[in-house]
Amino acid sequence: MNFEFLFSVTGVLAMAGWGALFISPFIPIWSDRIAGIILPIVLCIGYFMLVVIPASDSGGGFGTLAEVMELFSYEQAALAGWVHFLAFDLFIGAWSCRTARAEGMSFWLVAPCLPLIFLFGPAGLLAFQATRAVRFRAANA
Repeated sequence: MNFEFLFSVTGVLAMAGWGALFISPFIPIWSDRIAGIILPIVLCIGYFMLVVIPASDSGGGFGTLAEVMELFSYEQAALAGWVHFLAFDLFIGAWSCRTARAEGMSFWLVAPCLPLIFLFGPAGLLAFQATRAVRFRAANA
């Protein structure tokens, strides 16, 4: 299996989803479908296949940090971990856009959170939730 090729393909798919999110004010329904459903599902299927197909010589595990480090020293496991991040971060980015739109929040408040979600996952989600909280508090003051 050519893991470099799969790495490139999953990266392109994820970037297409993030592109859809950044133009979501113009195509909200399609953005929700592409970045919130279709591409995360495709990435999840890829992840599932990487996890289910047995690796030829993988070791490690999840019991200790040393085991996790050993596990991710194998290409297949590292790619599975990467695809996991791509799928979940894209899903959370799409959820953030959809939630903001449903709450009447300006896209310009969400836009700075999207790169944070893409690059730093939980920190980006925290930034989005903080933005929502500040906006809610300001609206109800």
